[in-house]
Amino acid sequence: MHEAVPRSFEEVPHALLYQRVRDIASGVEGELMAVVREDVSDDPVRERWVRLAYVRGPSGREISTAVANIQAV
Repeated sequence: MHEAVPRSFEEVPHALLYQRVRDIASGVEGELMAVVREDVSDDPVRERWVRLAYVRGPSGREISTAVANIQAV
């Protein structure tokens, strides 16, 4: 049986936090709620860190995307 590996993350400051943005990958527009640096590796020995942006769309549901995909609206 495979056990879930706890993910490590830390919040990162961003100039567009709590402002209206667009995710260019999906076209979703909403409020930038958080930017985090997260270890997405499934191997506890070899870490793989990425910066993710969390955008809350009009439905209230949040999506995650690469920080590079975020544009101010």
